[in-house]
Amino acid sequence: MSVLKKITLPLLIGTALYSQFSAAAPESYAMDSGHTSVVVSWTHFGFSHPTADLSNITGNIDFDAKDVTHSKVDVSIPVDTINTHVDALTSEFKGADYFDVAKFPTATFKSTKVVSKGKNKMDVYGNLTIRDITRPVVLHAILNKQGMHPMVKKEAVGFDATTTFKRSEFKLDKYVPAVSDDVVLTISTEAYAK
Repeated sequence: MSVLKKITLPLLIGTALYSQFSAAAPESYAMDSGHTSVVVSWTHFGFSHPTADLSNITGNIDFDAKDVTHSKVDVSIPVDTINTHVDALTSEFKGADYFDVAKFPTATFKSTKVVSKGKNKMDVYGNLTIRDITRPVVLHAILNKQGMHPMVKKEAVGFDATTTFKRSEFKLDKYVPAVSDDVVLTISTEAYAK
């Protein structure tokens, strides 16, 4: 074998391997609704910070640990599951003055970009849709853990994320400003490899 071939062959193999791994797609995970919570909170006349939770969350997370900019998130939130733990308030939230779940039963979040903030932290930019109104928000997320899940025997990821948005931007402005316009949305999820 000539000297040229001895040099060229490893370079070609190395280039092919590099291209293969650098072009590898992010791992795709399905969110587990049983281990996913969405909690919203607000200020009530300045006296307290009540909460409501939503359940049966579904979604997909494409996550690239080596380059989070290749990652993306798509979440579906059944608003008709909202529970304030006060029956009258839950009914009011489901009615036409608020979420109007008969017409708009689902809210969604779809990411547009992910930016690394270092130390397993990232900002997930995207579009939040409530009542068919879409507004940009930023989820401040942290990767809790990535690895083999001991119970489901699949690769898994876990994230916590939070964002604050103005409910008036989604025509949910009853009692503003006495009841705060700002709403804090907190998400915690486990997702398993597909």
